[in-house]
Amino acid sequence: MAATPTPFTSSGPAPKIDTSVPHSARIWNYWLGGKDNYPVDQQAGEQFQAAFPQIAENARSFRSFLRRGVTYLAADAGIRQFLDVGTGLPTVDNTHELAQRVAPDCRIVYVDNDPLVLAHAQALLVGSPEGATDYLHADLHDPEAIVDAARATLDLAKPVAVILSGILGHVMDDDLARDLVRRLLAPLPSGSHVLICDGTDTNEELRAAQEQHNDRGPVRYRLRSPEQIAAFFDGLDLIAPGIVPCTQWRPTPGTPAPHVDSYGAIARKP
Repeated sequence: MAATPTPFTSSGPAPKIDTSVPHSARIWNYWLGGKDNYPVDQQAGEQFQAAFPQIAENARSFRSFLRRGVTYLAADAGIRQFLDVGTGLPTVDNTHELAQRVAPDCRIVYVDNDPLVLAHAQALLVGSPEGATDYLHADLHDPEAIVDAARATLDLAKPVAVILSGILGHVMDDDLARDLVRRLLAPLPSGSHVLICDGTDTNEELRAAQEQHNDRGPVRYRLRSPEQIAAFFDGLDLIAPGIVPCTQWRPTPGTPAPHVDSYGAIARKP
C-alpha cells in the first residue's frame, strides 16, 4: 500500500537520505551537471554513460521538452494549474517558474517520493505571490491519493495539466503504467492536459546500457517503443505534432533538433 501523501513543511526533522544506493533523481541530476548527488549516483551515472555516451544529451532533451511543453500549456492552452508527478530535483526552469513566467497566477503541485527532493522542496516553493506552489511527498502508484491531496491547492473543477516527465519508465509493467495515467486523469475535467516524455528502445546501444544498469542495482527503468508510449494517450486528443522525439516537439526556430532516443507528446482530455 502506498504511503498517504503528505504536504511539505519546513518544520520537523530533516528527512533521512540514503546515500548507500543510487537514486534516479540524483543520477539525472548528475547527468545534467547538477551538484545534488553522491558518489554512488556518480558511479552509476558514469557506468551508464560509458556504455551509452549520449545519455546526457537524452537527459537534456527531457528538460528542453518540458520547457517548451509547459510554456505551450500556459501560453497557448490557457492552463493555470499543474500537477507535476515525479518532478525530481530542482534545476533550471522548473514547472512553476515556466508557468508563472507566462501567468503569475498559475498554481503548481509537485509530487515526488525521494527524501532528497523533499529536502530541497523549500526552494521549489518560492513562486509568485499571485499564484501557489505546493509539494506532496507521495508515490505515483497511488494516483487517487495524489489527486485527492492536490485538491488543497488545485481547483479540480477547472482544467489541470499533469506532467509525467521521465517517470513512467520506472513502472516496469506496461498495463500498470497505462492504468496509472488513466487513473490520474479520470477525476480531472474536460480540457485538462497531460505531458508525457520517456526513453525509447530505438537504439541498440541504449537498450544494452539500460539492461546492464537494471541488472546492477535497484534503480530500474523500462525503455518503451514509440508505439507503447503512444498507448498512454489512448482516448485523448493529441496536440500537433503528436508523438515525436523530444527534440522535435515544436523546437525553437533556429535551434538544432538532433535525434534522441526519447519521445514525448502533449494531449488534451476531451
